[in-house]
Amino acid sequence: MAYNDLREFIRILDKHGELKRIKVPVSSDQEITEITDRVSKSGGPALLFENVDGGSVPVLINALGSRRRMELALQVSSVDDVAARLREWLDFKSPEGLLEKVKMLPKLAELGKYFPREVKSGACQEVIKREGEFSLFDFPILKCWELDGGRFITFPMVFTRNPRTGKRNCGMYRMQVYDEKTTAMHWQIHKHGAAHHRDLEKRGVDRMEVAVAIGAEPITNFAATLPLPDDLDEMIFASFIREKPIEMVKCVSVDLEVPSTAEIVLEGWVDPAERRDEGPFGDHTGFYTLEEPYPVFHLTAVTHRRDPIYQTTIVGRPPMEDCWMGWAITRITLPVLKRQFPEIVDMNLPFEGVFHNLMLVSIRKQYPGHARKIMNAIWGLGQAMFTKCIVVVDDDVDVQNPSEVAWKVLNNIDPERDIQFMLGPIDVLDHASRQMGFGSKMGVDATRKWKNEGFDRPWPKENNTSHEVKRIVDEKWKRLGL
Repeated sequence: MAYNDLREFIRILDKHGELKRIKVPVSSDQEITEITDRVSKSGGPALLFENVDGGSVPVLINALGSRRRMELALQVSSVDDVAARLREWLDFKSPEGLLEKVKMLPKLAELGKYFPREVKSGACQEVIKREGEFSLFDFPILKCWELDGGRFITFPMVFTRNPRTGKRNCGMYRMQVYDEKTTAMHWQIHKHGAAHHRDLEKRGVDRMEVAVAIGAEPITNFAATLPLPDDLDEMIFASFIREKPIEMVKCVSVDLEVPSTAEIVLEGWVDPAERRDEGPFGDHTGFYTLEEPYPVFHLTAVTHRRDPIYQTTIVGRPPMEDCWMGWAITRITLPVLKRQFPEIVDMNLPFEGVFHNLMLVSIRKQYPGHARKIMNAIWGLGQAMFTKCIVVVDDDVDVQNPSEVAWKVLNNIDPERDIQFMLGPIDVLDHASRQMGFGSKMGVDATRKWKNEGFDRPWPKENNTSHEVKRIVDEKWKRLGL
């Protein structure tokens, strides 16, 4: 059964030895960051700080910070199980004839149960505070790194509506706290929330309603990070993954819904024409992103559970919690990529590449220039367009083993022949690009070259011993004492 809320997930983490409760007094000003960074780098557990700044609101962090905890969050033995379910749905074919349509009805009925359900009340509104009654400083919001511009909400589910279609969108955008009732809204230019914001700004609309949920059952939280197409409701996808509809409750001051079991909800609005400097912020690249003007979020109400838990995360030099979330996203969305490009065998985004700097792809090569076709296709796909370096190898190379990839690539390439460059959109967090959000990308064709690709020499075989020698050594191995 799907988790009902964050608290149930915390109990499961505790049960499986994946949670450490910390009662020692700690500060939200960098101390939690330093502790969590050390724990993340050593592969340690989720942390529940129960005495932060002398207050009564505990802080949960690193809850999804390992392969095991991601599997517990998704309630699977392997993240690939989720990918298999998605692949099953993607393999649906349009029914032909009445009998095929009748056979499809049970599947359609099953899909219908994955739509979020609106309820009249929820635990997230046990306490309601309207203007003049709340302060963001009542919560242990972290100042993560020394040179950060302030305290940042780093794990929010930000809900908006597409102003043209009315469809719900949920994304995860950091929010710098300016004062008791105002924050930045870090809508990067390529994100859906930013697109909705620009649309309203062009129309001269002076208010865009926003709701922010903090702390929910893990799949709901995770869904906010997924690179889904515009107007594909993240809450529907989350309901599909958890195989149970998410219950949503209407906000008290804005016309939006939020998960009913969230720990904390911030309601308010953004003036599309208003900007204020945001940052610096120690980001997932391991470097600070500098000050830039971003929209401002004005709170109109705060609701929360009677005894809320503040869930947060830190980002920085990998590995950290976001690495494991990104890893899960890669495994879950791989079937979608393979559906579009069946020649793709596997894909890996090594943590060191912080997900937008390096992608390793193996393919079943079928024609000259096939590797370059895949590079250009990936650069044309959603958030994959940010990938700074794409390395394409043959299907017999294990891309989950970067050491093997490096060996094959460095042996297989003639740099002038096999490396291509192009200009295009770059992640705005990339500090090396010539302009913010725009720069160059590199593709490396490390596949074996064919004669009709201009390679006239024979391609050598890898060093190997004979099968007979391997068999003999297998029999002697234990006696060798090695």
